[in-house]
Amino acid sequence: MADRLKTNDTAGRELHPPRHIAIIMDGNGRWATLRGLPRTAGHKAGAETFRRIATYCKNIGVQYLTVYAFSTENWKRSEEEVGAIMGLLKRYLLEAVDTMEKDHIRLRFFGDMTPIAPELRALAHQTDEISDQLAPGDFQANICLNYGGRDEILRAVRKFAAECAAGEKRPEELDDAMFSMYMDSRGIPDPELIIRPSGELRLSNFLLWQCAYSEFYFTDVLWPDFDEAELDQAIAAYHARDRRFGGVKK
Repeated sequence: MADRLKTNDTAGRELHPPRHIAIIMDGNGRWATLRGLPRTAGHKAGAETFRRIATYCKNIGVQYLTVYAFSTENWKRSEEEVGAIMGLLKRYLLEAVDTMEKDHIRLRFFGDMTPIAPELRALAHQTDEISDQLAPGDFQANICLNYGGRDEILRAVRKFAAECAAGEKRPEELDDAMFSMYMDSRGIPDPELIIRPSGELRLSNFLLWQCAYSEFYFTDVLWPDFDEAELDQAIAAYHARDRRFGGVKK
């Protein structure tokens, strides 16, 4: 596998991948239904896709990969499906604890972990501790678990309001940079590219604060079928965009 994405622009220059890519891992259930399988089988296939795509992102030079694994709304699904998702996450975390240091992969969680089972919270805390020991430049995967963009903003507002009430902060001090430090993603750059497989054309409450100037890439491919070639296409489309950030290029 190549160490770098070998994509060139019209001038023949090598195009490096975005520093931070975010993915809404959508389509697991439909993938399984199309094959006459239970939805849980789709989540298992989707977990393997995440493992493969995360490895590929690391190998081509992406520094941060953020994935939408379980939203604040996903608790509405059947107990069996929720249990299967949490079981897959537990298995992945147990493996990660053994391999993170060797593979130089940091793992962080975004979202309100309060409703998550204590065993999973303990494993997430363990991966945090391992990540703290790794170099800041190592690849970092962020898993959004019991995450919602609105919930994240509300939690940030409440934290800032509490500090103001305690006399630690003043409302007039707040700006974009300060508010970003109250978010789950504090300390890392906003995603340059957000990818959504499965044909849906919406964000579904994902990274609402961080996506202000992200580029979006939508594909009909269901997440379990998403592969390295699909990611290459998304990155190529990203490089074809004219990113002006509200200004005008001369």
